Amino acid sequence: MTLVEKDIMERYEIILYWSEEDAAYIAEVPELPSCMAHGESYEAALSNVKDVMALWLEVAKEFERSIPEPRGRLMYA
Repeated sequence: MTLVEKDIMERYEIILYWSEEDAAYIAEVPELPSCMAHGESYEAALSNVKDVMALWLEVAKEFERSIPEPRGRLMYA
């Protein structure tokens, strides 16, 4: 991954939360459809989702799919 790609990746918002159902921390990247990961700790979930984000972006480029521009902080109603 290039420095430019890493910089772009770090601008996507990541939502982290505890899931009782899964008994794990869940990390989601709302701007990248189906991009999520889990972990036994907050830090593990964050590390895992960064790996998944890199793979998501790599596959999107490989298949010439559009990659959403990071919008930063998302607003929910």
